[in-house]
Amino acid sequence: MEPVTLITGGSTGIGAATARTLLKQGHRVAVTGRDAGKLSAFAASAGAGERLLTITGDTAEAEDVAAAVRRVVQAWGRLDNVIANAGFSLPGNLESHAPEDMRAMVLTNVLGPALLVRETLPQLRASKGRIVFIGSVAGVRNTPGNLYSVTKWAAHALAENTRLLVSKDRVGVTVIAPGVVDTAFWAERGGTPEEAMTPEQIADTIAFVLNQPAGVDINQITMRPTGQLG
Repeated sequence: MEPVTLITGGSTGIGAATARTLLKQGHRVAVTGRDAGKLSAFAASAGAGERLLTITGDTAEAEDVAAAVRRVVQAWGRLDNVIANAGFSLPGNLESHAPEDMRAMVLTNVLGPALLVRETLPQLRASKGRIVFIGSVAGVRNTPGNLYSVTKWAAHALAENTRLLVSKDRVGVTVIAPGVVDTAFWAERGGTPEEAMTPEQIADTIAFVLNQPAGVDINQITMRPTGQLG
C-alpha cells in the first residue's frame, strides 16, 4: 500500500524537495501552502498527477489545518506520515522586528506544528505512522536577540513532548535540525553562505527517517554543511 504523507509549507524549499523525493519513492503526497500560485506551479513541475494533492491554507489557522487533514483522509483514506515544515524567519533581531511580524512568526513556527500534531494524531495512531518536525541548528544554540531561534527551541521542545505523548502508541517522532541550507531564507541576508547544504540533502534525510523499519524511532538529527562551526 502506498504511504500517504502530508507536508506543510511544501511548495518551495525543503518542503518541495521532500515532496519530490517521496513521490519518487511511491508515496502519495499532500502539500500545503498559503500561496495558491506557488502550489499550482509546484504541482505542474512535479508531474505526479493524482498522487499529489495541493492544499491552500495557513498552518497557523486551526480550521485550515483541520480542513487539510480532512482532505487528505477523504482523498486517500489514511495518513501515514506528517512533515511539520512550514516556518519562516525575519531579518534583523527582536529589537528591529515589527510586533505584528513577531506574532506571525511565533504563530507559524510554534502554534502551526502544535495544531498539526493535534489534528493528525488520530490518523497516525491508527497507522502507527511518523511525525517529522523541521527544526534548526538555531533550536539548539542561541545568538543575540534571535527570536527565530526562540521559536525553533520551542519546536524542538514540542517534538520531545509529542514523543512522550505518543511513543506508547508506536508513533515515531523525529526532529531534524539543519544548519545552513541553500533556500530563499538567505535572500534577505546577503545571499547563501559558501558552505551550504541543498534542500534535496535534507529531503534525503527525511526519507531515511520515514523508511526506518517498524519499531525503530530516530528522535533527533542535527546536520550541518562541512565547515559550518556554529
